[in-house]
Parts: sequence; C-alpha cells; structure tokens
Amino acid sequence: MNIFITGASGYIGNQLAHKLANAGHCIHALIRNKKMISSLQHENIKLFFGDITNKEDIKNAIRECEQVYHVAGQVRSWMKDPSIIYKVNVEGTANVFEEAINSGVEKVVFTSTCGVIGPSMKGPMTEKDPRLVGYTLDYELSKKIAEDIVPQFISRGLNIVIVSPSKVYGPGKISHSLTYNAFIKSFLSRGIAFIPYPGNFEGCFGYLDDIVDGHILAMERGKTGEKYILGGVNISYQGFFANIRKITGRGMIIKVPRFIIKGWAYWQWIQYKISGKDPLFTAGVISHFYRNYIFSSEKAISELGYQITSFEEALHKTIHFLKSTNHE
Repeated sequence: MNIFITGASGYIGNQLAHKLANAGHCIHALIRNKKMISSLQHENIKLFFGDITNKEDIKNAIRECEQVYHVAGQVRSWMKDPSIIYKVNVEGTANVFEEAINSGVEKVVFTSTCGVIGPSMKGPMTEKDPRLVGYTLDYELSKKIAEDIVPQFISRGLNIVIVSPSKVYGPGKISHSLTYNAFIKSFLSRGIAFIPYPGNFEGCFGYLDDIVDGHILAMERGKTGEKYILGGVNISYQGFFANIRKITGRGMIIKVPRFIIKGWAYWQWIQYKISGKDPLFTAGVISHFYRNYIFSSEKAISELGYQITSFEEALHKTIHFLKSTNHE
C-alpha cells in the first residue's frame, strides 16, 4: 500500500515511517530539510522535498496514496513570529486535508496533542472533557484550531481520525531541548534533574513505540471524527526521575520554586533582547510546569486495542538507547 506521511523526519514520524516501511508498505515521505535524508534511508521510503504550506508539494507527494498520516507540525513553545506556528499547524493541515480529498485518499490519521485538552484539576482528563483553563501557548491553540476544521472536511467525505499523544519519550531522535528524551539524557550525563517544587505535579508519559503503534491502530480501527488519547503512565516528575535514579544508581533531583523559574525565564528574555538568542522557554510556559497534565488512554485501549508498555521496561530501553548512542 502507498502511504503518505508528513513530518517523517520528526520524532514520531520517523519511527512511524520505518515501521510501516518494514511492514512492506511504500512510504511517500514529505520532508523540508535535506539534511534529514540519512534518517529515512529505506528501500520502501520515497522522499519528496517540500512543505505542507505549499499545496503543490503535497500534491506531488500524495499522488497514488491510499492512506495519510499527518504528523508534521510546528512544535514550539515560543517563536519570534507566532504566525508561522498557525501557518504550519492550521493552514498546513487544511492543505493536507484538501489534497487528500483531491487525491481520493481513503483515510487520514491526524496527530494533534493532549495539550489541546489541557491540565487536569482532579483525575485524568479524557477526550470528552472540556478544557479548564485558557490557552497560553500558540502551539496548543493552533492544534485546537486545526482540530476544529476536521468536521468541515469530514462533511466533504474525508475519513479523518485524530490522535492526541501525551508527553513522549523513548528510543529515537532528540528533536529539541524540551523533549523528555533530552531531559533524560541531561540527567544521565549531568546527574541533576530540576523539577518544579514541590515535585508532586504529575504528567502523562507515553512510550514512543506505543504511540507509533497507536497511530497504526487508529488507521486500522479508528472511527471517523473520533479523537483518541495515546498516553502512558501518569506519574509525578519526582517519581519519573526517581525511577531513572533507581535504574542507574545515580543522580540528584532538585526542586525549584516557581519564582526562580520565573526569574530564569525573564533573564532569558533579556538575553534574547540583547543577543537575539531564542529563549529556551518564556514566562507563558511556566504555568505548564506547575499543573497536572494527566490523561486516560482508556478509549484507545478499548476501541483500538492500544497497549501501554510497562514504565520500568520503557525506561530501561530508553536509558540503554541514550547511553549507547550519541544521538541528537
């Protein structure tokens, strides 16, 4: 089968492309950066260079494909020009859907994020729960707007399923410094993890292999217009790094008060104004550190057959990978 994948050079997309290619499918991979060619070397992967903001680029790559995994997105907590985030995540998504209709694609799996659902005040959030707070990140808001255009294309006959990964970790590329692979790698090399005080804020951590499998299951079994959370274990940041320390036998966990992180964010902003160097994170991101982001994957488990690898096994494999490679 011919399958079109956007974002095939990214963290999730790259693993997905190789898994489907290994299963014998012909993958049409649309990538922007020619430096990423080496990460997609496979006899069943055909490379197309372009951008989802350009319909012609999509048209060339999607031709003769029966399925589409739209994984590409501008995943940034901050950009000097935030309109780029919306151009890629909203307009680019609409372009992919439009060309999927024009090409007669059978089904599309669209990768969104649990960030659209937002933080939880009590138990794990589900796909049906309303968002409890406003949006502080353009990335999350852009994904919400992209989700909102899905019904328009379904009404025109396109079969679309939405998947919402949680925080992702596992053997794979470190795409930027705020991924959990990067946090784990830093903890392994420096022996220190900084977490928000008092350390009991929880997140939902999904293992990369599980989330890739969840995409494929959504294509096979997902219902038109439905959204499926692809998560993993809900655990505190203290518990997350304590488990790594238990496995490795080393490391120190330092709990950082909010005012210190806020001061660091403002200092980065001053440096940006002086030197032009992009800040690692801004004051708008800080609220995310001091909230619980826990989610239930029960719908994906019951309807798709989604499976969650044990936390201990997943951490062991991730740590082994990060120790044995100099992967960036």
